[in-house]
Amino acid sequence: MTSNPKPRQLLVTSALPYANGAIHLGHLVEYIQTDIWVRFQKGQGHAVHYVCADDTHGTPIMLRAEAEGISPEALIARVSTEHQRDFASFGIGFDHYHSTHAPENRVLCEQIYTALQSAGLIEQRAVEQFFDPVKTMFLPDRFIKGECPKCGAKDQYGDSCEACGATYAPTDLKNAYSTVSGAAPIRKSSEHYFFKLSHPQCEAFLRDWVQTPGRLQPEAMHKMQEWLGEKDSGKLSDWDISRDAPYFGFEIPGAPGKYFYVWLDAPVGYFASFRHLCHKLAALGLVANAQQHEDQYVQADSAAAANTEMVHFIGKDILYFHALFWPAMLKFSGLRTPTHVFAHGFLTVNGAKMSKSRGTFITAESYIAQGLNPEWLRYYLATKLNNSLEDLDLNLDDFIARVNSDLVGKYINIASRAAGFLQKRFDGELCTANPADPTHNELLQHIQSQAQAVAAFYNDREYSKAIRLVMQLADRVNEYVDKYKPWELAKQPEHEATLHQVCSQLMRCFAWLTRYLGPVLPQTTRQVAQFLNVTETTLNNWQAELNISHTAPFQHLMQRIDPKHIQALLAANQGNLQATTPHTP
Repeated sequence: MTSNPKPRQLLVTSALPYANGAIHLGHLVEYIQTDIWVRFQKGQGHAVHYVCADDTHGTPIMLRAEAEGISPEALIARVSTEHQRDFASFGIGFDHYHSTHAPENRVLCEQIYTALQSAGLIEQRAVEQFFDPVKTMFLPDRFIKGECPKCGAKDQYGDSCEACGATYAPTDLKNAYSTVSGAAPIRKSSEHYFFKLSHPQCEAFLRDWVQTPGRLQPEAMHKMQEWLGEKDSGKLSDWDISRDAPYFGFEIPGAPGKYFYVWLDAPVGYFASFRHLCHKLAALGLVANAQQHEDQYVQADSAAAANTEMVHFIGKDILYFHALFWPAMLKFSGLRTPTHVFAHGFLTVNGAKMSKSRGTFITAESYIAQGLNPEWLRYYLATKLNNSLEDLDLNLDDFIARVNSDLVGKYINIASRAAGFLQKRFDGELCTANPADPTHNELLQHIQSQAQAVAAFYNDREYSKAIRLVMQLADRVNEYVDKYKPWELAKQPEHEATLHQVCSQLMRCFAWLTRYLGPVLPQTTRQVAQFLNVTETTLNNWQAELNISHTAPFQHLMQRIDPKHIQALLAANQGNLQATTPHTP
């Protein structure tokens, strides 16, 4: 068992998926990473609230709904159902899943905006933008294309060139056109609202905030310092937080026809989802007062806030928003700032970006539809995940080999090699350890002794190291199997007691390995709990004694990956996905 002197109180989030497309394997990296950490923390006896929501606002949502001939509300409701289905398929255990197009989010956004306005940090000024004269709408950068002003490459987006890497203003494009109507855009001025991120008090706060030890990973902290520049360098620009009608979102109070930019209301969705959860918990009698429970995690001046933590898991591509805009918004509206922001890298498949033409742009739905076990992917990603911003590669040949060799060949095989003998010869009963023969006890004691090391790796998000250690322990167990050869002992009546002792110890070792793998393999853990006649809670609770006395008849726990599974998956995804309109940050 691991010690747990002071339980933590954690509000944990994953970035909100945009309601404009399907969940794919690249998305799942983050949700699986977060879910493993949350399950581990709960297994340590900590109080964890894991919330998420769909990010539902913006021009892309409005245009897609229009193209489908439905309302934006109908579109986001359908996509929410699809997203939650896919997350559930991969065992992502949200405590609550919400939407940014929710009453709670509107109220919170307006409160935050009003507080920033009262603090003198909102400024209004005219902005010249490209305007589509056919659609009569201002165009976000990613809805404008043209020739790069630096290298002349055609069909480049309005913010950067994919050919030469140059960045520029949309109005710098040559021969620009709207990707919505195809028309040549015109320049038009409009009043916009800005959050004064360049204000000296914002800059001073952010410089201190990003350097707080443990707040960000070292690479992320260095990146933020690079963005901040030297003191008084003027590198921080004010943030345009408004968009013009037509726009799907929340209208800014006191500013008809002006809407909150999606990146303002999206992170507020963390709090909106949590607020909804607090009211659910209060209705169930699980917390005494919804508002008080919310305040201790969210309000900066709450007496209880010092005992709670807010932890964000995000992709490194949105670090800028979560480590500059978001903490500044929170600080100067009187709310608590994140305790930790953990960023991860991107997912490549076979060493390259996901590709529709190669069939490696793989959706979560298609993975399940082809009959692949979601815990294969959870396990494989865990073998790759660490606490850095490095990209991960899903090498499909390695995926097959790693799952078949480690997960099935080493771990599952331990139970299958002992269960039959226990059931047939001893009615599933395990014998007590023989104190006069410490040989068999040493193995279990060694496995139990590694609990603290495994726990430290999980807590630090060094999942690859945790898995490596667990598989080393599995190797030790399999060496024990090869040493005693229960199939040979079973042929010799005089070794009946030894056979019983060996198989019993194998089951106890298997139980402990399952506990260690529980955060990664929740469905398998559920099945193992039934097989070992213990509750799932007992198996997952690292503080609980793990006493195994009687096994049920062994049921098949996991099959090996057949390469044909992967071939079918690639074929199913090859070129059959429609490109979605980009989400413009």
